[in-house]
Amino acid sequence: MKYLIRKPDTFMNTLNEEINSILRRSFDSVFPEYVLEKETKGLTIPVDIKEFENEYKIRVEVPGIKKENIDAELNKSYIKISAKKEEEKEDKNKKYHKTEFAYGNYSRTIYFPQEINVSEAKAELDNGVLCLTLPKIKSLDEETKKIEIK
Repeated sequence: MKYLIRKPDTFMNTLNEEINSILRRSFDSVFPEYVLEKETKGLTIPVDIKEFENEYKIRVEVPGIKKENIDAELNKSYIKISAKKEEEKEDKNKKYHKTEFAYGNYSRTIYFPQEINVSEAKAELDNGVLCLTLPKIKSLDEETKKIEIK
């Protein structure tokens, strides 16, 4: 008789991933998000997304990242935000005892269920927070029209 031997940490990670997957599928059907998100390669940028009647407002945390190293690519149905945080040049006379800063490429793509007016979008960087205002395109389908019956 052969026994299946699993390392505790591998088994717990697999079990945790499976539980997360089940919960995500269950709650997504009960509480669907109005904005679908897709993670991309690299580090994830934290965001706040608010929807108003005529626009979306997005706040993106980018502390310590220079304006020149942030790129926001807007399409009528999605926005891709990329940033690069470069490590400061090391001083050969100093040694780190501990470092928790994350360096590298950050990226986030957010999809919208309603089209965005690309030409009127605005972005502002203030104290490490990128604030985006993305106006919605007004849909003509929302108007009420009386249909003549013949």
